[in-house]
Amino acid sequence: MAGFGAATPPGLPAPLAGLAGERGDADPVPGLVGFAAALRHAGLAVTTDRVAAFLTALDKLDVTSKPQTYWAGRLTLCADPDDVGRYDAAFEAWFEPSRGGHRVLVEDQRRPPPSQLAALTQGGPEQDDPDQDGPEITRLRVAASAAEVLRHRDLAELSPAEREHLRALLALLRAEPPLRISRRRRPAGRGTPDPGRTLRAALRNHGEIRELRRRAPRRRPRRVVLLIDVSGSMAPYADTLMRFAHVVVRRMPGTGSSSGSVEVFTIGTRLTRITRELRHRDAERALSAAGRAIPDWSGGTRLGDAMRAFIDRWGQRGVARRAVVVIFSDGWERGDPGMLAEQLARLHRLAHRIIWVNPHAGKDGYAPVQGGIVAALPHLDELLAGHSLATLERLLEVMAHA
Repeated sequence: MAGFGAATPPGLPAPLAGLAGERGDADPVPGLVGFAAALRHAGLAVTTDRVAAFLTALDKLDVTSKPQTYWAGRLTLCADPDDVGRYDAAFEAWFEPSRGGHRVLVEDQRRPPPSQLAALTQGGPEQDDPDQDGPEITRLRVAASAAEVLRHRDLAELSPAEREHLRALLALLRAEPPLRISRRRRPAGRGTPDPGRTLRAALRNHGEIRELRRRAPRRRPRRVVLLIDVSGSMAPYADTLMRFAHVVVRRMPGTGSSSGSVEVFTIGTRLTRITRELRHRDAERALSAAGRAIPDWSGGTRLGDAMRAFIDRWGQRGVARRAVVVIFSDGWERGDPGMLAEQLARLHRLAHRIIWVNPHAGKDGYAPVQGGIVAALPHLDELLAGHSLATLERLLEVMAHA
């Protein structure tokens, strides 16, 4: 996050006046406004009116209390249930006292229970020191380090508290769609000559061509298809992958267009489309609806049959044509691997790019010896790891440049 240096926007009220004089500290208003700017950078729709309401609320509360500051911001700066996860992560990162810069050290004399993020550190929050004078400042000593370590942890080995923190980090992901060149053209400073615009400009100048107008192809979002293996062998990763799919469906620009949409299917013993369920704004409700729609959760794996059902019913009808298809699976196949190879060959002729994400591919000593992986490798464009948040971030980069 950026340091406290944001100026107070014009027209804001002047709450918290006198606080700096009473405590002898610097004026906290620029720092609090800077926090609002950081939330806006994280993707929250923080308007000037909301910032004014935030400062007015703190004028009535105790700005030195971390819980009161947290709830004042959450109730005034969050406009959407999806904003809560990003707000929580940004709040913990912004009010971390150990980071440099002009900070507002938020004290808490009531000593609330340690947050889930503090539980991720080895020592937890700092304990009281009876030799110190004055109230102890509640600190998350290594919050940034804990978040960085969590990004590389195996999803199957996380504790319940770590999974809660991971969900907040997933909400911060920025999903950018892959782009394709459209047949339509747009005005541009460089490119091929545009005869129509050039002649129309000449007519306005009495037939004199003074400038050669140019045009370049437009770029439009390319369709993305996610196929998630929900068999028993993928159970430790299925919940996180479903939440990742929800973020992609909700956050990727161009989802509403016919050519740049995101489609999500689950594969196991059968194929299930869950795109509509994952469009729900709230992640918990979306996953609950998707869970009710999936009849083969934690069952067996028949990848070849599921891929054939996808291509016959959806792929050849346009969903997979020139699309980026991402398959999340460990490659265990109960059916005939030859059928999977045949169906992936069909899919390769339809899709723009096929990316296979295997949770075990990033582990030491991994070798692609499973029947499904061996059959699929000749028809894949990328084989990526998918066992951690860092690998999912890497996947988003690969998808954006596909």
